[in-house]
Amino acid sequence: MSLKLLYGFHAVGARLRAAPASVRELFVDPARHDVRMQQFLTRATMAGVVAQQAESVRLDALAGTHRHQGVVARVEALPRLGTLDAVLDACDASDAVPLLLGLDGVTDPHNLGAILRTADAAGVHAVFAPKDRAVGLTSTVAKVASGAADSVQYVMVTNMARTLAAVRERGVWVVGAAGEAQQSLYEATFRDPTALVLGAEGSGMRRLVREGCDALVHIPMHGSVESLNVSVAAGVCLYEAVRQRGFAGSGGG
Repeated sequence: MSLKLLYGFHAVGARLRAAPASVRELFVDPARHDVRMQQFLTRATMAGVVAQQAESVRLDALAGTHRHQGVVARVEALPRLGTLDAVLDACDASDAVPLLLGLDGVTDPHNLGAILRTADAAGVHAVFAPKDRAVGLTSTVAKVASGAADSVQYVMVTNMARTLAAVRERGVWVVGAAGEAQQSLYEATFRDPTALVLGAEGSGMRRLVREGCDALVHIPMHGSVESLNVSVAAGVCLYEAVRQRGFAGSGGG
């Protein structure tokens, strides 16, 4: 069974809450005696996970960064639905109105982590991205996502344009965010099954991905900057969908 690394209080703590049996090894810095570490160790004990002490230099090597907060874990990869068809089937079975988020060209792990965190909060059923133009679920993504890398279905697809065509055949309305779009985000409807698609900062969505959208919308910009960070744009768009859906939640994750 494949193992991956998680680090940081949020990411490891979320795994301890959600699937403690998947935590194979837990390492903590013995130099930390603060309240936060004590609370974390108590949570680990209650979850039945034994923490091993490891000096900071070893934690740095394990995590590949010094920003681990003194907590590193080796964990089993959690099972995922794997395909958007499976995600949509699950929505059908639970009478949920699908809300999907497509990312075309997001390669920065901090942006992806922030997007996953917002997607979890907004009830997104799945985030999907191309295999060849995406950062993937790295340990940095997991730390920034604060547990959402486990709770949100993340689906890597071979071809974004074909994927959009496939979800449209399943009755999902595809809305792309583009600065030059005539329609405002706030003029669009997100109450029906929807896939929101965002492109990379600067280049935006690729042509075939843009052409695969049913509609394009822009976020109104009243200042001097021309665009928002993609993680901020995702939050703005997703929470307009949440607002329109009446804050009832869509059972995502």
